[in-house]
Amino acid sequence: MRWRKSSPPPAAVSTAGISQQYDLGQCRTHRFGLPRSRWEGLEGRAFWVTGAATGYGRAISMALAAAGGYVILTGRRLGMLEQVLQDLHSLGVDTSRCFPVPADITDEHSVNQAVLQIGGRKWSLMGLVNNAAVPEPPSDGPPLASLDLRAWRQLFDTNVTGQWLVCKAALPLLSASESWRVLFMTSEAGWADTPGVGPYNVTKAALNSLGFSFAAECAAAYPNCDLQVNVLVPGEARTQMNRGSSLSPFAVVPMALALLSHPPGGPNGRFFHRDGRHLEFGFSPRHDRSLLVPPD
Repeated sequence: MRWRKSSPPPAAVSTAGISQQYDLGQCRTHRFGLPRSRWEGLEGRAFWVTGAATGYGRAISMALAAAGGYVILTGRRLGMLEQVLQDLHSLGVDTSRCFPVPADITDEHSVNQAVLQIGGRKWSLMGLVNNAAVPEPPSDGPPLASLDLRAWRQLFDTNVTGQWLVCKAALPLLSASESWRVLFMTSEAGWADTPGVGPYNVTKAALNSLGFSFAAECAAAYPNCDLQVNVLVPGEARTQMNRGSSLSPFAVVPMALALLSHPPGGPNGRFFHRDGRHLEFGFSPRHDRSLLVPPD
């Protein structure tokens, strides 16, 4: 899927120096562009990643594990989650802090059972990455005019409702900590009108609003917490939705880690692109400073 590109903002409101070509195998050297203190600060922190078996979710999960974080990997199929652990092990990454927790995010009971497993550990949940998504199903004509109601509901169940169910269920675990991060993985489809994928566009527009609104509600409900809830456009890479791309899904990792590792006083309710751009969306202005400090 290809979306109409948004124009880059002025350099003053972007995070410069973001590389999209890092190799996980060399992460202890390059740290995905993070300052050493930020990279080391991820060690021992717990993060829950949905859609963790493939694509961007797999890449972010593996990077967090390489940094020494506790990583809860959720997807529908246990075997695929276990394959991620095998891939990490083959790279020499300690997987003792990685925990596959299969769940169907479209099923509230399944999500709640996953949260019970996560909450049973003796850690504080530092972050949540809402990454699970499905592409638009095929239709017999222009999809907004021809997609049947069942397929429409299935698309929204994963791309919007499931994200909400996960956030709602995880919030008690997140808010138990004084500092936490939530990341919504969206798409430029959320502000596109690309013919042929209208229903998918609508789900991502709704996800943008969910992320923006969830950030505002959390800030109002937990005024004394250092919370940062943001939305990230991962762009196009070699995922199940875009198998023809030559770019690794690890391209999203530098910006994802920059947001998940951000110190207090960082952005909340803002939109970003994986290439370092800070985006303006609706009533959310561009974040006005770099997400990174000079490397130490």
